Amino acid sequence: MFIGEFTHSIDSKGRVALPAKFRSSLASGCVVTRGLDNSLIVYTLEEWEKMAKKLAKLPLTQADARAFSRLMLSGAMDIELDKQGRVVIPQYLRKYAGFKSDVVIIGLYNKIEMWDKANWETYSKDMESESAEIAEHLTDLGV
Repeated sequence: MFIGEFTHSIDSKGRVALPAKFRSSLASGCVVTRGLDNSLIVYTLEEWEKMAKKLAKLPLTQADARAFSRLMLSGAMDIELDKQGRVVIPQYLRKYAGFKSDVVIIGLYNKIEMWDKANWETYSKDMESESAEIAEHLTDLGV
């Protein structure tokens, strides 16, 4: 299970260290792809396979389904941890997420999100100010 919030620097080669507590779950490889809100999502290979199967079942006749599948699948890249626990984020994904120098890595149970630090701080501040309203809407989902 991935939980927590961590900040790491990204170097000029696009390498970013993943939190030590996440590394064992990703040691056999992982997949990074475009996420929502200009974030990136990192999946274990097992979780990526589940997601890819769901995307493959979306109806081709619906424009939203095609667009979401394209966003997720065309952006996906296999990545591996090096001996220092770093992964190389491809340039097109760094550009999509707006990565500059610091990256915030957050655990979301079965996946990891990566955010440009400034973008995360803005998003997080907005969500915190709206937390009561968001919580009200989630009661319909059983949360």
